[in-house]
Amino acid sequence: MNVRDLCNVLGEIAPLSLAADWDNVGLLIGDPRAAVRKMLLCIDLTREVLAEALRGRAQMIMAYHPVIFKNITRVTAEETPIVHEAARNRIAVYSTHTALDAAAGGTNDVLADVLDLQDRKPLDPAYDQAKCKIVVFLPAEDLSRVAGAAFARGAGVIGEYRGCSFIGHGVGTFYGSENARPTVGQARRHEAAEEVRLEMIAPKQRAADICQAVRAAHSYEEPAIDVHPLMDIPGELGLGRVGRLAKPANLDTILRRIKKALGLSRVLLAGDGKQAERRVGTAAVAAGAAGSLWKSAAAAGATLYVTGEMRHHDALAAAATGMSVVCVGHSHSERLTLRRLAETLTAYRPKLNVVLAQSDRDPFEIV
Repeated sequence: MNVRDLCNVLGEIAPLSLAADWDNVGLLIGDPRAAVRKMLLCIDLTREVLAEALRGRAQMIMAYHPVIFKNITRVTAEETPIVHEAARNRIAVYSTHTALDAAAGGTNDVLADVLDLQDRKPLDPAYDQAKCKIVVFLPAEDLSRVAGAAFARGAGVIGEYRGCSFIGHGVGTFYGSENARPTVGQARRHEAAEEVRLEMIAPKQRAADICQAVRAAHSYEEPAIDVHPLMDIPGELGLGRVGRLAKPANLDTILRRIKKALGLSRVLLAGDGKQAERRVGTAAVAAGAAGSLWKSAAAAGATLYVTGEMRHHDALAAAATGMSVVCVGHSHSERLTLRRLAETLTAYRPKLNVVLAQSDRDPFEIV
């Protein structure tokens, strides 16, 4: 297997179209053609993690946080040492970040599993804008040829179904100039012809290729082709999760559960000092720096909000409403997802050696 193959697998697990528009996800460093036998998983690609990858002879690293985030103007050992070193040693680096956060079974679902949330929904739904609809007008005798050409280039795929389209009938009109050579009718005359309207869903990145194939298969001199952007709103995808606990429990019991699952001895708690015995029925979670989503959690009826980190004033505002807020640390809220991702990758590619970085850890510790 090679880097491109594993990028495709990671893209299936966490579609890049789900990532926040400010994020930088996907393959950040490396040659898509390079062979990969071993992949190292980490939250942050630090010097220590990169050294571990080199010692272990990993050819690829999945670093949850992008090692290249803001625009960089040069890659040197002094200014971008980790990027430079990875590239120099031909180690490919891929980032999932908010794509994995929003994906089904991703970071936020793993965190929601800690609380055993049922009937869960995202706090901030993802809007997938990676698809478009291609509409073609053509004579009926062209239908099979044009549709086949479009399907061959990737149009008409909806979930597990292929060759999907909608066909309607109508009348098209035109007036060709003296230089026109119409397939139907004559030049310099106002003509009307029965036509078929063919509609197909397509990935945006393949739209140009599909349109080119349609034109080549179409009998008209100037075929009419429309491309419409689409916005898909899948109900289960997005940032954060809110749901009901399978078994309502008091806050003290839930805190012990969180600490055990995340391997922590301490967490930050904001709220009423008498809340330890409060029963929690509906809770919300959001990995990383997602403190701002507490309002969405409160609006959904959550009385407990678990996140990585939260601004001081957001914590005050949330606590003032009676909500209990638990902050576990930025990367602690994300780290559990690496285990799940390792299992999923192994299921996709059994021959791939997937390893969790042992030197990867949160930069903060309580002392």
